[in-house]
Order: sequence, then C-alpha cells, then structure tokens
Amino acid sequence: MSGHPDLATMAARVAAFERGHRREVDPGTLDPVRARDGDLRAPRRAAVAVVVLDDPGRGPGVLLTRRTSRLRDHPGQFALPGGSVDPGEDTVTAARRELDEELGLALGADRVVGRLDDYPTRSGFVITPVVMTVAAPLDELAPSPDEVAHVFHVTLDELDVEPHYLEIPESDRPVVQLPIVGHRVHAPTAAVLLQFREVALRDRRTRVDGLEQPVFAWR
Repeated sequence: MSGHPDLATMAARVAAFERGHRREVDPGTLDPVRARDGDLRAPRRAAVAVVVLDDPGRGPGVLLTRRTSRLRDHPGQFALPGGSVDPGEDTVTAARRELDEELGLALGADRVVGRLDDYPTRSGFVITPVVMTVAAPLDELAPSPDEVAHVFHVTLDELDVEPHYLEIPESDRPVVQLPIVGHRVHAPTAAVLLQFREVALRDRRTRVDGLEQPVFAWR
C-alpha cells in the first residue's frame, strides 16, 4: 500500500480544517433556482456522508454509491450517501440518518471527525460533507435496493488520482471529473471527494467551490 495517512491522521486533518478553514454557505443568501416544473425554489440544505471505512481485507476506502434508475432525482448517477436536511435536524444528524437509510450503516456521533466546505449545487442545494471513520467489514453493509444500485469501496490509492477539467460554453467555471471506479465521476460528488483527498490525504486547504457540475446535473 502507498504511504497514505492512517485513520487517526486523516481524522485530525479534517477536524483541524473544520476548526480553522471551513467555509459555510447560508442558503438564504443564494438566488432561487428553477425546478423541473418551472417554478422557482429557494435553495435548501443537504448533507452527504464521506465515510472512510477500514475493511479488514481491503484496508481504508471511501464509500461511494450508484443511484438506482428508479429514483426521481439524478437516477443512475454516482453519489455519496446523503439527502435533504429534515426539519429539526442539523447536517451531521442528516448525514448519519441518510447513511443508515441507504447503506444500513448506523454510526454514532463519535464517528464524525469533521465537515468540509459547503458546496452549492445548480439544482438548489447547499451540500455539507460530513466526514466519518469506522473499522468494519464491507460485506456487512445492507444497501437499500430502492435507492442504491451498487456500492463502491474506493481505496485511498484509487482516490488519490488527478482530476480532469473540461471547459463548457454554459459556464466560466471548469467542470471537474474524477477518474475512479472505471468511470468519470462528476461534481458535486467529484468536488467533495477531491477536497477530501486534498485535506485528508495531502494536508492541503484546497477549495472546490469554483468547480462546475455538468449541465445534465443542473436540474
């Protein structure tokens, strides 16, 4: 295995980033977005779980899913476990709940090591990435068949790759792609994973809010 940091070092780096450098975005300061039905909608908070799972056989890696084709929003796309923040929840609670609902992995608040920068999406969400660590067998996960078509365990070697950047006429920001799991994964997932790689693996304070999503993910 390459010389990647251990779980404790990654956790410490993420915690230090949250304490001193994390950027929070207030959805109330953003312009409304136009939904599929044509109505304008105020941006809302969402949360995703960036889970570093240390499997006995494969070692540590980040859990990534591919959404089922039956879902209304972003069917078939690669995603981190997550969703909207419900009334009465904070982002950490929402990320833990979604992780349990999607993958059957119930982690306590003590497994949360920190949060990365908020990422506003074109579809009207402000995503908060919540980083968690756990040592557990990958085969004990219980993915929801209604939401998850496939679960990937992206090892640190696989995650530590250079992204691709594309120019598109619709935006002055570059579209980011991560070449992992045999595909090119796009933002917002690619942006979150890239910042995690930079903070946790390389101890860098790289920002990703200037990275664009592909046009097909704008709604």
